[in-house]
Amino acid sequence: MNVNPPERPPFQIGGLGEIAIRCRDMPAMRAFYGGLLGLQLLAERHAGLVFYDLGAGIAGHRQVLALFTGDAGTTGASSVLHHIALGMTPQDQEQAMAWYETHQQPYHIEHFDWIGWRGVFTKDPEGNTVELVAKLKEPAP
Repeated sequence: MNVNPPERPPFQIGGLGEIAIRCRDMPAMRAFYGGLLGLQLLAERHAGLVFYDLGAGIAGHRQVLALFTGDAGTTGASSVLHHIALGMTPQDQEQAMAWYETHQQPYHIEHFDWIGWRGVFTKDPEGNTVELVAKLKEPAP
């Protein structure tokens, strides 16, 4: 690849379109994302492919989380995927932590002062790290 840093492509990425996760245990993953996190089911193409709505995207494209069954892939700590982050308000984040506690879902909190964010991290049933992230304050100088 030969792109000079000051050179910009003639297009702009507008946001995330889809996160797709290969699943070994679809019922457990659906219970986590649809039940524990409360994501709204957008479409179920068949038992091995479901889509959850993550909100408005760019130019009419919905942002989605796709769960699909298939050949076993690398997930969890041995995957190149570090984590997925789902954005929310600080108030919803507080409610999510209380919800996790009610449902005995382990989590930990990290603060990112350089950007003013707080992350609430947990694991899904396949071992993927899922962050609920909110902006709490303006970034540190």
